Amino acid sequence: MKYRYSVKFSKYILLCIISVFAFRIDSAGAEIAAGAGSSAAAPIYRSWAKAYSKATGARVEYDSIGSSAGMKKIQQQAVGFGATDVHPREKDLIDGGLVVFPVAITGISPIINLPKVQNGQLRLTGEVLSRIFMGEINRWNAAEISNLNPDVVLPDLAIKVVVRSDGSGTTYNFSDYLAKISKTWAENYGVNTLIKWPGEVVSFKGSDGVSKAVRDTVGAIGYVDHGYVAEYGLASVQMQNADGLYVKPSVASFRSALMHSDWSMTGQFGNTLTNKPGKNAWPITMGTFAVFPRVAKDPEKTAAALQFILWSFYNGDALVQENNFVRLPDRVQASAFRMITSIQDRSGMPIGMGLMSLPAVSKSQ
Repeated sequence: MKYRYSVKFSKYILLCIISVFAFRIDSAGAEIAAGAGSSAAAPIYRSWAKAYSKATGARVEYDSIGSSAGMKKIQQQAVGFGATDVHPREKDLIDGGLVVFPVAITGISPIINLPKVQNGQLRLTGEVLSRIFMGEINRWNAAEISNLNPDVVLPDLAIKVVVRSDGSGTTYNFSDYLAKISKTWAENYGVNTLIKWPGEVVSFKGSDGVSKAVRDTVGAIGYVDHGYVAEYGLASVQMQNADGLYVKPSVASFRSALMHSDWSMTGQFGNTLTNKPGKNAWPITMGTFAVFPRVAKDPEKTAAALQFILWSFYNGDALVQENNFVRLPDRVQASAFRMITSIQDRSGMPIGMGLMSLPAVSKSQ
């Protein structure tokens, strides 16, 4: 059985949901839409918040504290929504009474600071990248790097590895990619939001911290969400993808990875988007998610946050691309909307109760 979701149908759902949430926010007065978590997603939430506030007059507060800290905040229901770049385990969602759905797709860019090496000029493979972050390759003119870049003059400089100090969804997806490429990485370091990094590394909190450190340190390499590359004037690299081709990080290459994933094919979004096939696919693509309580202790706070997210879904396509993110496929949006309808207040009343009268999704064999 396959489902077809049109843009028209998705936007119809959005309008119905938003109209239902509006009465809760009006009854509560000037309820603030508050969120916390992913620093990778911070640029898009900031853009959405600015546009949303201008259009509606409602306030939005987003605290860029990292995915792990954002999950703790929403587990405590200290904010309206949490933001993470890691799809929580099903057990954690059930035990924590949480609902998760994606909001956009982006990519992680390895970033460098090398004299006379321009943005997108240097080429790396996943294997070489893993060995750099394992401390096995520690100079920029090492043969493993030089052989990939015969036309680039590489300096005889020590490689200074910059990593995240806080629990990070960016780190999780970056390590997920390295584990798929390198058996040594998988066996020794695995996949996590916090990594026990080998060798001499310098660590900073948040994507802003890593971006500033790489920008200010000659010989540095780090990893950040691609939106920070332009914001901080950084130099990213080309990466060899699963098809053996070198590609640059871009909205188009993130979209290519997405189109070759289960997300687009089935509407399911529990798997990571790293190392997907496709000649133009960026190998370190990732989704970013919003997390809500399944049973809201403060329905007005939850409704305010949901209205902000849904308004952004409906109105924020241009802002998604401006911030180097990719909008969700309609099929994934439809899956997300079904998750939203399960959110209730403590009396058991669905906060999205207006959806109960919506027509069923059209089906075809």
